[in-house]
Amino acid sequence: MDIANSSSVAAAVSSASNSTPGEVGADASLLVLRKALDAQEMGAAQLIAALPQPALATSGHLGRNLNAYA
Repeated sequence: MDIANSSSVAAAVSSASNSTPGEVGADASLLVLRKALDAQEMGAAQLIAALPQPALATSGHLGRNLNAYA
């Protein structure tokens, strides 16, 4: 993975060079948090995509006329 030209890396470097030491730590923490949330989002999307579609009802009164799977 080449991160040399990444805009997020450039923004983090720029922010770190223009901030006080306390702000640099907060910015780094936010960057790590964003990356962790992005990883969780991708994992959740893969799990949802892996769920099978439920079969429609073939008998009984419910589920034969309207497919309400959301």
